[in-house]
This record gives sequence, structure tokens and C-alpha cells, in this order.
Amino acid sequence: MLVVRSIAFNVLFYLTLLVLMVVGLPAMLGGRRAVFALANVWRAASIWLLQTICGLKVEYRGTENIPAGAVLIAAKHQSFLETFALLKYAPDFAIILKRQLTYIPFFGLYLIVSKQIAIDRARGRQALQQIVDASRSVFAAGRQIFIYPEGTRRPPGAPPKYKAGVAAIYEGNSVPCLPVAVNTGLFWRRRSFLRRPGLAVIEYLPPIPPSLPREAFAARLQDEIESASDRLNAEAVAVDPSLKAVIEDGANYDRANKA
Repeated sequence: MLVVRSIAFNVLFYLTLLVLMVVGLPAMLGGRRAVFALANVWRAASIWLLQTICGLKVEYRGTENIPAGAVLIAAKHQSFLETFALLKYAPDFAIILKRQLTYIPFFGLYLIVSKQIAIDRARGRQALQQIVDASRSVFAAGRQIFIYPEGTRRPPGAPPKYKAGVAAIYEGNSVPCLPVAVNTGLFWRRRSFLRRPGLAVIEYLPPIPPSLPREAFAARLQDEIESASDRLNAEAVAVDPSLKAVIEDGANYDRANKA
């Protein structure tokens, strides 16, 4: 049944996304606010499909910690699930993403109209400076910026690999940083079509105030996100011990990819 339900979800999930992108093209005339409204329709539909078909419920915790206005949202990235689930509590956001995504038909247009931050990762330090420069105008408009501190999806249990981008944005702007912990990768695994039942948690932690020294901020951010994510993983394993194997695979992730 797990395989059948996963196939049914994936078909409906991507079909819904395709239909919304085509039918919603006129929304781009309304600017980024209209695009965000459409994106939230996709989010709500996707979460409903997950719960209805796969038995996977998404729970938000710590929403009282979300500050109003400009904030840097630094989220643990374990799966594709949080890329749409996080939209619920970000009314006017920009995501830092690779420029190649803007070349995708239809999808790229939505990214451009909604004024996302697209960078060329191949430019190294120049790309990092581009991120810092772009973030200033986004925060000045009272918007939120999403960043995945590790730059890509890392499975539950994998050793953390935080990059310099999040600390550079924090240092270059006087805004709080909102850490976000998740356990989503236990149920929606990286490079797997299976969607396991359970409780996927997205937890907003207390914000880190602005103006900390860069090194102190980076250490605190990593410690808080990793500690909370480990706690959420352990909580899920206590309910379903079979998930422990997912974490064990994650612990060997880097070694397996070097082989």
C-alpha cells in the first residue's frame, strides 16, 4: 500500500502543480502578491493530498516565535516538503535559489515576477556578495528571506555542513534570524518517491537577535537547528522505530557518496 499511495500522491501532486502554473498565468499580472496567493493554494492542496492519500500530517510548532516584518528565516532542509510547507507563515518572502531555476518554462516566470533572489553559484565569492546586496533591498521592504544554511537537502542524521551565506546575510543586515527545525526527511526522503505516513513537524525556534558577532551567530544557529531537529527525529522514532534506519543511513550519507 505504501508504494501505491506514494505513486498516487506523486501523480496528483505534480499534476496539481502543472495545472496551477498554467491556469494561474493571469495571476502574474497582479504582481508578486498574487503569485504568493497562488503558491499558498498549491501549499494547502499539497498538504491535504499528503494527509489524505499518504497519512502524513504536517504540524507547525512555535509559530508564536515568528516576528513581524523583515526577518531572515534559516531552515533545516531535509526534503522537498518544507519548500512549500514553509510558505504558510511568510506573507511576503524571497527565496535564495540557483539562477537555472528561472529558465524553467512557466515556473521561471513565477520566480521572476515574485522577485526571488536568483544567483549563479559558479561565481563563488561574487555570488555571496550578490546575495548580501540583494538582501538589503528585500529587508528594507519589510519582506522575509528564506535560506537553507547547508545550501542543499541533507538527510536526517547526516553531519551538518553549514555554509557561509547565512552568516554573511545576517552580518550585512540588522534583522533577526528565525531558525527552523524539521524532521520532514524521515517521511519524504531525498531522491525517493515514497511518502511515509506519520507526523512531519516544522518548528520555529526563538529568533536570534541581530548584531551578534558573525562566528557567535553561526555557531548558535547551527547548534539550535541541529539540536531541535535531532529532538524531532527522536520523537518520531519513538512513535515508529523503523524510522531509526533512515537516520542511520543519513549518518553514513557523506561516506556513501564518496564511495
